[in-house]
Amino acid sequence: MRTYRELFRTPEFIPFFLTSSVQVAAQTVSGLALGTLVYRSTGSPLLSALAMFGTALAQVIGAATLLSAADRVPPRAATTGLALLFALGTAAQALPGLPVWAAFALLLGLGAVAALGGGVRYGLLSEILPREGFLLGRSTIGMAVGTTQICGFAVGGALVTVLSPRGTLLVAAALYVIAAAVARWGLGPRPPRATGRPSVSVTWRTNALLWSSGPRRRVYLALWVPNGLIVGCESLFVPYDPGHSGILFACAALGMLAGDTLTGRFLPRRFRARLDVPLRLLLAVPYLLLALRPALPLALAAVALASVGYSASLLLQERLMSLTPDELSGHALGLHSSGMLTCQGLGAAFAGAVAELSSPATAMAVSAVLSVAVTLALAVEPRKTGSRAVSV
Repeated sequence: MRTYRELFRTPEFIPFFLTSSVQVAAQTVSGLALGTLVYRSTGSPLLSALAMFGTALAQVIGAATLLSAADRVPPRAATTGLALLFALGTAAQALPGLPVWAAFALLLGLGAVAALGGGVRYGLLSEILPREGFLLGRSTIGMAVGTTQICGFAVGGALVTVLSPRGTLLVAAALYVIAAAVARWGLGPRPPRATGRPSVSVTWRTNALLWSSGPRRRVYLALWVPNGLIVGCESLFVPYDPGHSGILFACAALGMLAGDTLTGRFLPRRFRARLDVPLRLLLAVPYLLLALRPALPLALAAVALASVGYSASLLLQERLMSLTPDELSGHALGLHSSGMLTCQGLGAAFAGAVAELSSPATAMAVSAVLSVAVTLALAVEPRKTGSRAVSV
């Protein structure tokens, strides 16, 4: 499968694509609204960053407790139910007079459940598409994420101005309801991929088995840490330039869209094993420029160029799937998603803390340097690509 026509003719891919895109729109709009609301209330770069990315940080809880259910629940029912749960949680965050601590408590709960959602979603994608179509399908979803975020941050910024942050949160809640409807009536019923009862002990045991493989472990670290540190840079866009944060986010999404398009559709297979390290370096290095407080056009160009490097995750996900048996694909991809988002939350917390002690520009530079260091450290040991594992 090498063409978009083949991809979109695959049964169930279109409703899957629409469900994912609408959910991303809801996440984008709600994150910007809540980050703005918290920053106006507290004036804290740290709390603003955590408000935008705290859901990601909380995913470690779900990864440690709920992830075994990703392969053991019917995908359509789980996708629908989780979207409705996010609609309720987002609407609750819009309540007038809601204390900041209560907003963060809701973030914690939604983040834990989101870990399960990632496993269900990407495990379902691996069922809908044949093995050779996974990279194209995953890159197309990434392109949709980029496009939706470009529009979402632009529209979200306008909604915050016109409707207020709380009104924008209600719009996001409505989008989650739409996503639930598309999943319920667009996806077909499918049985769980694995048997057995999900539990915390099963989650821990499977996580340990996936982590015990050296090649998989290095892939996970490469997927999580450099990415998370650079998302920490993005989490500071509001305090870095409050008047232009929306366009900074839009340029980041535009760069991610370009990277996913080039990597997923046009990169020949023979180059895939060679480019993940250069792409991860590209993800970080342009942020060093922002420490100099360049003019806005140059800052926007640096952010867009850096975000092309996010496409390294496509190559690493393909390698992860080659090392994982089919019956654990949802759990493995869910562990990738929740671990990545947890590191993004940690990156946001770290960057916000450094910004509190110095400045947003300095914090971006520190996070970028650490991202480069981690990428180079993981590149020292030769990568092992091996054949597809038959057990864990």
